[in-house]
Amino acid sequence: VKEVASVSLVSSACDVVSAAYASTKESHPYVRSVCDAAEKGVQSVTKATASCVQPVLATLEPHVAAASEYAFKGFEKLGDKMPLLQKPVEQILSDTKELVSCRVADVRDAVSS
Repeated sequence: VKEVASVSLVSSACDVVSAAYASTKESHPYVRSVCDAAEKGVQSVTKATASCVQPVLATLEPHVAAASEYAFKGFEKLGDKMPLLQKPVEQILSDTKELVSCRVADVRDAVSS
């Protein structure tokens, strides 16, 4: 999870979503009330679940470690094959807008000639 979260695309996407969430909560008091209640509920459930799940996690730890190592290797290969993952969302959007703009200009030139 740490490796996935550290990828530029994922990290910047989380930042964008987080900013939108905070802005929405700030702008809409009713939404803020619902979100605050949901956040408190999730925190309570997480605390209650953590104590119950801890013994199971201790038992499964070797299996989780092996699966984590396997996933990490696959994730590294994916990162090598998809350099897009190393770019932040803003750069991907900018590059996409530029590409579309160039293609539209090419089509416009072709049509006008």
